[in-house]
Amino acid sequence: MNPHGEIPVRTEQDVVLARQAVRQAAVACGLRLVDQTKLVTAASELARNAVVYGGGGTMSWHVVRDGMRAGIHLEFVDQGPGIADIAQALTDGWTSGTGMGLGLSGSRRLVDAFEIDSAPGRGTRVAITKWA
Repeated sequence: MNPHGEIPVRTEQDVVLARQAVRQAAVACGLRLVDQTKLVTAASELARNAVVYGGGGTMSWHVVRDGMRAGIHLEFVDQGPGIADIAQALTDGWTSGTGMGLGLSGSRRLVDAFEIDSAPGRGTRVAITKWA
């Protein structure tokens, strides 16, 4: 597995491919099964958000190191309408569509680091990291 890469996330099939790429990277990095599952779940939610709400975008990944530990850093970028109220979007149960409202807040709980940058008319960038 390549320690870094980028793939488009524009369709539901791309979401499946993103999940597979994240799982392969997580296994190669040495994440435990439970942490692999958490990272793949978060990645799936964020990739789906990029497709459904952002009109498609990209997912990039790379292995990160901090001393003796390794992790996977993922970044999702879209050029969609952006998020007007990030705090509201990160509230459990809030949804801008027909979903369950678990995407952003649920993804944030599943990973060790979560960063979001978005504004109306500017698209959205979400970066997450999960450490082994």
